[in-house]
This record gives sequence, structure tokens and C-alpha cells, in this order.
Amino acid sequence: MGGTDECKTMLDALNKVTACYRHLVIALGSTSDSQNLREELKKTRKKAQELAVANRNKLTELLKDKTTSKDDRAEYERLWVLFTSSMELLEVDMKRSLEIGQEFPLKVPTRHLIQTGMTGSTTTVAARAMSVQNMKYDADSNIDTADLKELQAEITQVGQMMEEMEMKVQVAPWAVEAKQEAGAELKSTLSVGNSSVGVISICEEEPKDEIDEGGDNNGMITCIAGFIFVAIVVIAGILGYFVIGG
Repeated sequence: MGGTDECKTMLDALNKVTACYRHLVIALGSTSDSQNLREELKKTRKKAQELAVANRNKLTELLKDKTTSKDDRAEYERLWVLFTSSMELLEVDMKRSLEIGQEFPLKVPTRHLIQTGMTGSTTTVAARAMSVQNMKYDADSNIDTADLKELQAEITQVGQMMEEMEMKVQVAPWAVEAKQEAGAELKSTLSVGNSSVGVISICEEEPKDEIDEGGDNNGMITCIAGFIFVAIVVIAGILGYFVIGG
């Protein structure tokens, strides 16, 4: 496997886990919140941090390699920008998890959980993030409060890691060119394999003739409705005149 393919695979794995982590954070403080969810969040964010370190080390090594060709370097810089974006999202979600976790302790509740409409377990999402079939839970009953200090320390570590990345590798995001137009992935049906959080599908466009025909029908209906409205206004005006005159 070439350096580019390896980086893409590693970045795809990181994106999958960070997306799962965001999904889990949404359930915090809701009626879906539980001790299992708190443990799932802990395991998922630690997995994300492990993948982040692996991505950073690999991309840093490739970008510092003086023998790298111009085309390869351009691709590595593009992947670096995607990687830093994923890290920023992870940091934001970790901070959100800390804030909500502090507001909604499970063992000694200080407020009612919010009815958000979300129901069911988040185990499937967590298992997908950890690449396992079944999640195993072994945390104690104090995880909702005991893990907060650890989470706070990890947020600081992630922030420091991002600062070090900027110092080690000088890549200007605005100078990196995208390989496809914005929203291009939404114009076709995509299936992103086993490492994906889901499958994106877009309905095919209807035939143009059918659209034109529907447009003509809509136009005719609009005209008829307009005439009826004008007629009603005129009749109302005439009746009003006679009533006032009488």
C-alpha cells in the first residue's frame, strides 16, 4: 500500500470514529443517557485520540520527506487539512461532552433529563466506532463524574497536540486545492464501505418531460385560482356598494 492510500485509510478510520463520537454526544443529557453511554463516550474518544496520533505521525513523516514528489506532497497537504478539520471537530465535541456531563450527573441528578425524542440504545453506534460486534461494559457507577477530570485533561492534550502540529508542519489551508467541486459527493449515490458510519443516497432526477408537464399544469391551476380570486373581490365590492348605498 502506497503512502497516499495508507493515509486515506487511516484518515477514513479517524473520521468514522469522530462521527460516531458526535452521534453519542448528542444523546448526553437526554432520556437516552445512561451509564453505558458514558462508557461508550470514553472508549470512543480514546479510540479517536489513538487514531489521531497515528495520523499525525504518518502525515508529519511524509510531509517532512524532502524526496516527496510535488504531486504527492500536494495530496498529503490536502489530507493534512482534512485531518486538522477532523481534529477540530473532535475537540469541539469533547468540550461539549464535558459541559453536558457536568450539567447532567447520573448518580446524583441535579435536573431532569431532556426529552429530545431520541430513544433506544447507542450500543450499535459505539460498536461500529470500536470495530467490534458487541460492546463490553466494565465501568463503575461513578463513571459519569470520575471521567470528567480525565476528559478535561484530554481536551488540554488535544489542544496542545494541534498547536504542535501547526509548529511542525507549515501547511496553509487556503493554499490547498480541492480535488472536486463543493457538494460533488451529493450528486451521486455513494456507498463508503465497512469503515463508514452510513450510506449516503440521493434520489435520481425525474425525467425532464415529466417535470415540464407538471410545471405547465401548475401554471394553469395558478391562473384559474387568480381569476377566481379577482371575481370574488369584484363581487364583494359590488355587494358592499349596494349595502352602503341602501
